[in-house]
Amino acid sequence: MVQPKIGLALGSGGARGFAHLGVIKVMVEEGIPFHLIAGSSMGALVGSFYGAGIEMNRLYKLSTAFKRKYFLDFTVPKMGFIAGKKVKEFVRVFTHGKNIEDLSLPIGIVATDLLTGEKVVFQNGPVAEAVRASISIPGIFVPEKYKGRILVDGGVSDRVPVSVAKDMGADIVIAVDVSMVKRNAEITSIYDVIMQSIDIMQTEIINTREIAADIMIRPPVEMFSSRAFTNIEEIIKAGEEEIKKHIPQIKQAIEQWKG
Repeated sequence: MVQPKIGLALGSGGARGFAHLGVIKVMVEEGIPFHLIAGSSMGALVGSFYGAGIEMNRLYKLSTAFKRKYFLDFTVPKMGFIAGKKVKEFVRVFTHGKNIEDLSLPIGIVATDLLTGEKVVFQNGPVAEAVRASISIPGIFVPEKYKGRILVDGGVSDRVPVSVAKDMGADIVIAVDVSMVKRNAEITSIYDVIMQSIDIMQTEIINTREIAADIMIRPPVEMFSSRAFTNIEEIIKAGEEEIKKHIPQIKQAIEQWKG
């Protein structure tokens, strides 16, 4: 019997994006296959690490040890506070210097062309460059220059890239949205101002534009900071618990597609 091609659309959301790991882990444990991943920003990072073949238990250990200091290389502010060379090297090391087309399943990494406003989807070429572009939060990271383009965060143009997963051939799209605004967040620096402002703007976009996913997963992670990279274990757990609630719905969608 022909099986549907299942795609994951993993949204942006800074540190809250570690909830994607919990979603992937439970789907693997439940024997629910997925055949491709489209990711914006943190969704691109998690998706590419999974596609590079890093085992889930190692991914969990890596994520809980994740600290901002490992990838923050501050520079004199001109186009951003963070140069981004450290995080690019971090991605390159853990994806073994692979190209996107060499990963274990098709991955679409979403970035935004700052000059044209176009959504840019990487499906080949170096993983590290594509992920570095996809996580380039405007005003925080120096934009990634790639083949004549100036690229910033994929979440600017497509926060939860359902349409990308469909374009990649998914019959059923399971989307994971971690884009909630942390209310009454502590704002003490320009970094906090920019991150909170982007969270608010992108949440408004999500609220006003219907996302045509077959199944939408929204882990309750709004109480956690998108920028602090603390509470990682709780964020992952939220992803696990939320996807478990949707397992019957996913299995039903697969059966209906077959029928």
